[in-house]
Amino acid sequence: MARTLDKRTRKLLDRYRIEDGRKFRLKQIDPADTAGIKLDKDDAKTLLGTGTEFLAAQQEKLYADDRYSMLLMFQAMDAAGKDSTIKHVMSGVNPQGCQVTSFKHPGPEALDHDFLWRHQDALPERGRIGIHNRSWYEEVLVVRVHPKILTAQKLPQERLGKRIWDQRLADIAAYERYLFNQGMVVLKFFLHVSKEEQRKRFLERIDEPEKNWKFSMGDVAERAHWNDYQAAYEQAIRATAAPHAPWYVVPADNKWFTRLVVCAAVAAALDDLDLRFPVLSEAAKADLETARRLLLSEE
Repeated sequence: MARTLDKRTRKLLDRYRIEDGRKFRLKQIDPADTAGIKLDKDDAKTLLGTGTEFLAAQQEKLYADDRYSMLLMFQAMDAAGKDSTIKHVMSGVNPQGCQVTSFKHPGPEALDHDFLWRHQDALPERGRIGIHNRSWYEEVLVVRVHPKILTAQKLPQERLGKRIWDQRLADIAAYERYLFNQGMVVLKFFLHVSKEEQRKRFLERIDEPEKNWKFSMGDVAERAHWNDYQAAYEQAIRATAAPHAPWYVVPADNKWFTRLVVCAAVAAALDDLDLRFPVLSEAAKADLETARRLLLSEE
């Protein structure tokens, strides 16, 4: 299988890629880490541009190849930069081959179905890249931190035992294995921001008028549950990291570095597929020559 990404890039990704969560601890990853890389704003932008060009070319092959699909899931604490990362990393991808779904609190219809239902409906078709801004992991994160939410899900009382979180994590892991077996590339990103950096970004949203619309008092209230969320994320990653559905725990205190790591991870996954444009049959090639002659005869 041909690979075009250099060894340094892949070694960098190994630093944040979690395939076996049994020994993983969130404290292993420093939110401010940049792997010793120092870039100014312009250099980082140039490097990211190179990466997005590669993604655009590979996405075209993914679409033409029509065997695989790709699902990118983004999870993070508030203000970690999910939206801006998606925007900058996927900026060069053809919109026809990419779809972004942002999941908010489930509505009445979703609550009348199983917790995976609305996510299943938003999965990408073959040849396309699907991006889930928040995902089914919310069911073992925010719902775990705020278990009263379970009441609205109208589950039978006998299904609400002490092992419900382990059961949901097992269901998610099994589902991701199923998706992989169907030809879907599953990548999960946790943008790991520090509590102090989150505080700074919240203050920016308050102090800068053009960012006021991003601020929510609810985000500040959730800071009181910071440790609970960190524990929930760690447990989710430990239970569901696998070679076929890896987690990338990406340092998020430096946005330029976050974007480069995410871009490289997506590029590496596409590169590993060894995508190719379809090879035409002899009959199809003959049709092309016929079309060429007809078009040239019009001159």
